[in-house]
Amino acid sequence: MPIAISVIIPTYNAEHYLPKLLEKLKAQTANFELIIIDSSSCDKTLEIAQRYTDHTITIPQCEFDHGGTRTEAAKRASGEVIVFLTQDALPIDDDTIERIAALFLNPDVGAAYGRQVPYPDTSIFGKHLRAFNYPEISHLRRYEDKEKYGIKTVFLSDSFAAYRKEALKKIGWIRDGLISSEDSYAGAKMLLAGYTLAYVAEARVFHSHSYSLMQEFRRYFDIGVFYRNQRWILEAFGRAEGEGGKYVKSEFNFLLKQHAYLSIPEFFIRNGMKYLGYKLGQNYHHLPQGLIGILSMHPLWWKKQSTKLN
Repeated sequence: MPIAISVIIPTYNAEHYLPKLLEKLKAQTANFELIIIDSSSCDKTLEIAQRYTDHTITIPQCEFDHGGTRTEAAKRASGEVIVFLTQDALPIDDDTIERIAALFLNPDVGAAYGRQVPYPDTSIFGKHLRAFNYPEISHLRRYEDKEKYGIKTVFLSDSFAAYRKEALKKIGWIRDGLISSEDSYAGAKMLLAGYTLAYVAEARVFHSHSYSLMQEFRRYFDIGVFYRNQRWILEAFGRAEGEGGKYVKSEFNFLLKQHAYLSIPEFFIRNGMKYLGYKLGQNYHHLPQGLIGILSMHPLWWKKQSTKLN
């Protein structure tokens, strides 16, 4: 009996992305329920979505939460397997959803994520990030593998990830109130609950970013905040700096192989900005309140926190 699948896409002002994405989903070999949860877009996102599915949810923009919004949609989903896609991800093959869902025939698998291939116009640094995080060979990771993978053991990506709904219930769903890295939070909880995480290189989507230096800084600031507030992940799986060192070496070698010698000065600046952002994020509680929102990629999150405290 085939596994029942629900595909969930959180959206906001996604009219540029949705037509291509929804047409690609329409061509998939797998049957699935499609749920689009929209944060009160100002463009034609909802109008486009309603052409493809009767399952649309609208929430106020101020209520969007990386983990909580996904959980709200997942609780309403009928599928045994929940596939999350971001609006800027695009399945490459017609069997992309089928391939990632097939991993859940293994009862030990609690979550899986597919391979992200960079869009052709992505910067060289964005291309390396995808090559480093999404290799060509699939693998499984269990809690016992933390000695081999360290903090990378918990890695997932909700740009294209799938979860067993029963496993999500068991770990208390994807927690709300996280500034970022809700997928790593869920991955850590899955591993500690005895589930296996799967990387499925054969299930491919286009997805990538060409972040500026300041965007990189802000992204790593938020990652630092996340690990400061979720220190139990570092205590259970190891420090993030170890993985960062491997990444820097890999990126430098990637630039050399691509003969991108003119990008080497930017390589040093970019990685310095990442490290500074991460360290400042880990120590955000020592920074002036007015500065924190400027340093973060998610200033609205800080406004929410301020409102809660008041």
